[in-house]
Amino acid sequence: MRPLLDVRNLNIAFPGGSGSFPAVRDLTFTIAPGEVLGLVGESGSGKSVTSLAIMRLLVPHALATGKIILAANGSAPEDLLSLPEDRVRRLRGSRIAMIFQEPMTALNPVMRVGEQIAEALLAHASAGKREAWDRAVETMKDVAIPDPARRARDYPHQLSGGMRQRVMIAMAIVNHPALLIADEPTTALDVTIQAQILDLLAALRSQYQLSMLFISHDLAVVSGVADRVGVMYAGNLVELGSKRAIFTAPAHPYTRGLLQAVPTLRTNRSQPLPTIEGTVPSLHAMPAGCPFEPRCDLRETTCATTLPPLAEITPGHWARCPVLNR
Repeated sequence: MRPLLDVRNLNIAFPGGSGSFPAVRDLTFTIAPGEVLGLVGESGSGKSVTSLAIMRLLVPHALATGKIILAANGSAPEDLLSLPEDRVRRLRGSRIAMIFQEPMTALNPVMRVGEQIAEALLAHASAGKREAWDRAVETMKDVAIPDPARRARDYPHQLSGGMRQRVMIAMAIVNHPALLIADEPTTALDVTIQAQILDLLAALRSQYQLSMLFISHDLAVVSGVADRVGVMYAGNLVELGSKRAIFTAPAHPYTRGLLQAVPTLRTNRSQPLPTIEGTVPSLHAMPAGCPFEPRCDLRETTCATTLPPLAEITPGHWARCPVLNR
């Protein structure tokens, strides 16, 4: 089956005074129709930059190379990085959509939320003003906002954090996209509301046959949402595999360290949690080889000078580590 999204050897860098600083290096993954890929990693690992590259929303001076191939409806796949801006505008919000991290800054504070949802329809000429408003209200109902006809006339500051996040989701799905990018959609919410949003996304995935790229730093959240999981570190995809493989048989030393640092019911509370010694390298001083090498107990001499390839260690399970790939 042809993937809906095929990211190949994506590199993203930002120019600076003494050269360019790599934010993402040699990133490759696919998302199949109807699949949810979870992308995890700590802050600064390149997750959000990757999502902005897919949406073609990087700042103008960013340098992006590689391919981001989207399978369009009934037509040949298109490389988003090489498309003209007018074509990208037609795809963005219709074929591919995004839920941003913080709804209070993503929503326009001086527009009613119903108008903002309807605007997504009007931008793609998929409805007239009256029909767009009616569909906006109906979509607010789909995302479980109570009394949607009244709430559609509210401004963002009149809604709770959970309601604002539901409005963001409504804006993203109102045109029924094939691919939804959810960038930390539950970060600013309390645990109860977080669970409601995750249940909502699962229901919408089933209702609209959505494919999703779900970005988070929370391993527990990703384990409950994703079919496959990719782990990023300092701009590199260090491991990729099924949810079961990643959480029950992690291969890369960084993935192992992350999972060992998460307390469980079996954790010995009389002992401190394991930690990963050292710090993440700065973009201004990224090593030529594996960025995890200074912190890795399995490192070899070549790790400091050569970035290991992402290699398949078991069927469908990939890791970027020469020790594992021998």
